[in-house]
Amino acid sequence: MKLTKTTQKLDNNICKALTIACENSLHEIAGFCWLTHRANYTNFPASLIVTCVFNTEEDIEIMKANDLAKGFQQDIQKQLLKIGVILKNINQSIHFDSEEACEKHHQGQWNERLKLNTAKQKPTKNNRFKH
Repeated sequence: MKLTKTTQKLDNNICKALTIACENSLHEIAGFCWLTHRANYTNFPASLIVTCVFNTEEDIEIMKANDLAKGFQQDIQKQLLKIGVILKNINQSIHFDSEEACEKHHQGQWNERLKLNTAKQKPTKNNRFKH
């Protein structure tokens, strides 16, 4: 689906904000690789989903065990807030996933894996950030 100019500008701003959050966490959180977002802009910001991808499931468990997940989510939320995007429920809007799980269940096909998380939302845009 083609985005309107206004929606494209919003999506570009989201990309910039999430790139900052990604770069902030890349060397701070062990196992973190990249993040992506998708949204149905007819139901925005409620439909915005940010997926933070780690190497392994164990990396995610270690991050959670060390109480880093909340800070990671708050940094993403802070960067989005700077561009005027308010997440009402960060636990619903920010997900953690792994390359390991994608490889195991979807043969590394992230587009297919991410569709599962948003099947009801019919995403209009999906961006990945790798650094």
